[in-house]
Amino acid sequence: MAQGSSRAADTAGTTLADAVRADIGASLAATDAELARRYPGDPGTRQPVHTVYVPADAFTARTVRDWGDQALAALDAHAPDAAALAAVVGLPAGPPTGLAAEVHDRVRAKLVREPVEDLRIDFEDGYGPRPDAEEDAAAVAAARTLSAAVADGSAPPYLGIRMKCMEAAVRDRGIRTLDLFLTALLDGGGLPGGLLLTLPKVTFPAQVTAMVRLCEEFEKAAGLPAGRLGFEIQIETTQAILGPDGTATVPRLIDAAQGRATGLHYGTFDYSAACGVSAAHQSMDHPVADHAKAVMQVAAAGTGVRLSDGSTNVLPVGATEQVHDAWRLHYGLVRRSLARAYYQGWDMHPAHLPTRYAAVYAFYREGLDASAARLAAYVAKAGGDVMDEPATARALSGYLLRGLDCGAVDTDEVTERTGLGRADLDALAGR
Repeated sequence: MAQGSSRAADTAGTTLADAVRADIGASLAATDAELARRYPGDPGTRQPVHTVYVPADAFTARTVRDWGDQALAALDAHAPDAAALAAVVGLPAGPPTGLAAEVHDRVRAKLVREPVEDLRIDFEDGYGPRPDAEEDAAAVAAARTLSAAVADGSAPPYLGIRMKCMEAAVRDRGIRTLDLFLTALLDGGGLPGGLLLTLPKVTFPAQVTAMVRLCEEFEKAAGLPAGRLGFEIQIETTQAILGPDGTATVPRLIDAAQGRATGLHYGTFDYSAACGVSAAHQSMDHPVADHAKAVMQVAAAGTGVRLSDGSTNVLPVGATEQVHDAWRLHYGLVRRSLARAYYQGWDMHPAHLPTRYAAVYAFYREGLDASAARLAAYVAKAGGDVMDEPATARALSGYLLRGLDCGAVDTDEVTERTGLGRADLDALAGR
């Protein structure tokens, strides 16, 4: 007789004993815990759309504002109105209220309000080898300048340094610079909430383990909460993608970080060179770049570790025609990254900022109506010509949230189209 036959007549019958379900649950408890540990999901915080790298010797209290001013000057000189910008990057011009006008106005406002979302002061390739006393002084000066910017409200939302790597030749120098920088931040008022640290040229998981040890020891010595310090891993070597045994290395790097990895950043030029790509063909859209970034993407999925694309070294400088050519290239590369779910990248020059934000804003504004309609239909169970799954609803919510975070769209625009507030979107996105 089925196990359920003795139950009340108005309940559904079952065949399996309750003990079977309990035993299966017990047998998978360790797996459940491992899934939760390895794949916690999106951290639910804002992700910057770019990272600006500035050599430590060039960084001053004016750097962020200078980048914004130079970007505005480039925009005014080479795309002073919506029609000019549309002609350069291929946006539909339309009437004064069209997409090009919306993008141009928002880009200009962004360059005035918040030109840099994420600033990384570079003590690695962009800074190079210096006398110890000089780098010591630069590390302390950088921290004091950032502390002052945080105090007066002029700091970008995210900021930090890229130290030298864990290779033997520069390891001690990198560790000392990080120690000096963090200590000076603590002395200057504490660690900023948006602090980000970048570990470059990672080759083996043991180097990530060493960075974890460094963070742990600093936290203990400084009396910080355990886990306060996290770091980005730069993927710049072939060994970071494929190990000597032929298996993917990126998951091992993430695992070695023990929950401290905040991002994986692709290094366009080091990685391409390591693959033997000639200088003229080193680019974010080269096949070796696409392969590396696809491996990074799969390895990071669900872990809460975010992805960043690399940069272009083609600078928008010189005559207008030359600037326009560089802008078209940069705009196309950023749009390509966005379509491939790489929502962040590096910018190497102030004149890259207009096309960074133009590409990002166009990406989110072009899809606003359709994404909002699909999400509203999902919430209302209204159907339509596309039957969306919960996973798609998460993606739609995440798309709108990213647009809100960077200023591409406004809360009122999203709420008007979806009937949802920020908290509703966060819940649907699984944040």
